[in-house]
Amino acid sequence: MLVPALLVLFFCLRGRAGLSPHFLQQPADLVVLLGDEARLPCALDAYSGVVQWTKDGLALGGERDLPGWSRYWISGDSGSGQHNLHIRPVELQDQASYECQATQAGLRSRPARLHVLVPPEAPQVLGGPSVSLVAGVPANLTCRSHGNAHPTPELLWFRNGVRLDGATFHQTLLKDGTTGSVESILSLTPSRHDDGATLVCRARSQALPSGKDTTITLSLQYPPVVTLSAEPQTMQEGEKVTFLCQATAQPPVTGYRWAKGGSPVLGARGPMLEVVADASFLTSPVSCEVSNAVGSANCSTALDVQFGPILLAKPEPLSVDIGEDASFRCAWRGNPLPRVTWTRRGSEQVLGSGPTLRLPSVRPEDSGDYMCRAEPGLAGLGGGAAEARLTVNAPPLVTALHSAPAFLRGPARLQCLVFASPAPEAVVWSWDEGFLAKGSRGRFQVETFPAPEGHEGQGPGLISVLHISGTQESDFSQGFNCSARNRLGEGGTQVSLGRRDLLPTVKIVAGVASVAMTLLMVITGVTLCCWHHGKASFSKQNNLVRIPGSSHGSSSRGPEEEETGSSEDQGPIVHTDHSDLVLDEERALETKDSTNGYYKVRGVSPRASPDSCVTALQLKSVGIFNLP
Repeated sequence: MLVPALLVLFFCLRGRAGLSPHFLQQPADLVVLLGDEARLPCALDAYSGVVQWTKDGLALGGERDLPGWSRYWISGDSGSGQHNLHIRPVELQDQASYECQATQAGLRSRPARLHVLVPPEAPQVLGGPSVSLVAGVPANLTCRSHGNAHPTPELLWFRNGVRLDGATFHQTLLKDGTTGSVESILSLTPSRHDDGATLVCRARSQALPSGKDTTITLSLQYPPVVTLSAEPQTMQEGEKVTFLCQATAQPPVTGYRWAKGGSPVLGARGPMLEVVADASFLTSPVSCEVSNAVGSANCSTALDVQFGPILLAKPEPLSVDIGEDASFRCAWRGNPLPRVTWTRRGSEQVLGSGPTLRLPSVRPEDSGDYMCRAEPGLAGLGGGAAEARLTVNAPPLVTALHSAPAFLRGPARLQCLVFASPAPEAVVWSWDEGFLAKGSRGRFQVETFPAPEGHEGQGPGLISVLHISGTQESDFSQGFNCSARNRLGEGGTQVSLGRRDLLPTVKIVAGVASVAMTLLMVITGVTLCCWHHGKASFSKQNNLVRIPGSSHGSSSRGPEEEETGSSEDQGPIVHTDHSDLVLDEERALETKDSTNGYYKVRGVSPRASPDSCVTALQLKSVGIFNLP
């Protein structure tokens, strides 16, 4: 047993003698609070020489007590290779890079960084410990931390243990580049419920994970908080109602102001108002405004006033093309809400209910006046009706109007009635010989004017008249077309001209009158001849005898005739007028007097028979009785 043990010891001693110096333990980075102790370990094997520490490359010395560095020393058993560096108390200047060196063996440990942590001081809140704010007004709370805290602390805000968001963070640098102070700004808009609330600003860093707190209390000023009540809340028109305005405020209330529908209530003061309710209170609420030194606030309430229907908006007239939808709308006000029905003028049939009436795909027969009716209220008051016209735009509707028969070669008048919406572009008369829309053309003339009454739902009417002067046979046998066109189409009708002949009795009376006038003219001529017989014989000059009725008698009469031609020589002319019979006088004269009214009569002197007498007859035109 002894021999093996000696062999093992021999080989161990032999192996150790052959090892080179090396580190068994090297220092590592270390974080230490200001004022605490820092320990950097160092252990060497197979080395018995001098061991020293360096700080940022500066040698601290090889002695164990490190003269010149009162807070530094080396601990451990040097025989076993222990060379630990101690620093106590640690100061901020001790923050550096340290190495353990075996100078005789040329060994250097890896660098170890010593970080010195400086805890932050308690922060300060500007305006604390009680900060006065105004409710509803945005405000900023500023928290600052001064000192040489390392690392730089963060500033956090808390309320009731809950962290508040929305804070901004700023750092202030000193001239040497180090951090001088930090601050955090918390933006908030407080309400009156924040009055007396407690906020905490905490400075926290790695040196002090729990942080240091500063507490402030919020003191809120706020405008009045108003509540408004009415008694009773539901009533009939004419009943009395009392309003009560209550408010809480900081600082206290300084005044009240009442308004209805935005207009001040004159003479109203204090927290109470009494009024007599009417329908306007339903849509014009009563408001109470309360003021204090900070501001003012108001509250409003509307009353449930019951009243009968009142018309707010009448239905508007509509003009809709045929085939399209039409929609009427009317608005009634009432409490309770009135029942609204729709009917058509002249009918009791209910077409719909509610504020809107819809008519799909309207036709011309849908034109007319539509009524929007509201039933009276519970008290039998209010209600009524409003109407609007529906005009259906369609092609023109043309109808022929009665035209009186006409005499041949007399005037005629044809008429047609046009209803159209939109208004027609033109009303055109056409016949075998041509067409005419306005003005005149030969014997024809067109006149258009508004109809005295419109057709329901068809827009304003037009009456177009075709005048014919001097009718001909062809006018009574052909048809006259009256047509009109608008953007939706064309409509037309045919109008015929009736003929009216002279009655037989009229013809007989006219013949008798003509014979009587002829006899009267003959007797007058004989009397004049005898009267002239006692005078000198006729001269040989040519004598012009005027035929009355000629249009050239005054300009062709000779001097002698002007002396002898008097009103007594004119035969009696009888005229009878009738509004329904118009004759062309010029044509009649031309037919009866082909010589244009003048004849030349030569006087002859008697030679063989002195007793003979030459008589000059003055012919008279015969007037025709115009009888119906």
